Amino acid sequence: MAGLKFRVLLDTDSDNEIFRDILIDDQDNFESFYKSIVNSFNFSGNEMASFYVSNDSWDKGFEISLMDLSYEDDDIDAPASIMKNAIIKNYLEEPDQKFILVYDFMRMWIFLIELIGYEKEGPQTPQLLLSVGGAPPEDSKSAEDNENMFVGDIDEEDEFGYDGYDDDYDEEDLGGYEKYDEYDY
Repeated sequence: MAGLKFRVLLDTDSDNEIFRDILIDDQDNFESFYKSIVNSFNFSGNEMASFYVSNDSWDKGFEISLMDLSYEDDDIDAPASIMKNAIIKNYLEEPDQKFILVYDFMRMWIFLIELIGYEKEGPQTPQLLLSVGGAPPEDSKSAEDNENMFVGDIDEEDEFGYDGYDDDYDEEDLGGYEKYDEYDY
C-alpha cells in the first residue's frame, strides 16, 4: 500500500497562500481524506461537500459526494460516488492528479488539491505533513457573498418587492404574435 502526498490549497481572496500537505494511504477512501482536510483547516466538517475529479485547467469532472443524494427514480447516466465507498487510488488518472473539494455549498469554500508525491508505505491514518498560512474562521465567509453567484442580471425591486430578471428580450422580439382580448378558439 503506497502513500499519496497531496497539496491542499484553500482558494481565498487573500494574497497569502494557505495550504496543507497531507499524506494518505492510496487504499483509503475520500471520506477519510475529507475529514483530514477539514480538520487541518480547523473547519467543523458539519457541512455538505463534494470532491470533483479535475484536470490541469481545474475543470470540475466526476463528483464524489459526502452523502448519497440520488433518488431511486433518477435517470442519471453516472450518479455521483459516495466518499465512504470511493477508494482514492481508483480515481487517479494522472501522476499529478487534481481534485476540487467544495465545502459548504452556501459559503462555497473551494479547496484545490494536487497529488505532489508518492511514498512506498502509506500511513495508518492520514497525516498532516506541512501547514502553511493560517486558515480563516469557517464562518468568516458569508453565505450572502455567494447569493447571486449563479443569477443573471437583476433589475431593482418592483413595487411588489420582486426582483426583475433581465432576459435580454424586448417587445419587438415578440412581434408576429397577435394579442387577443378574448379567447378565440
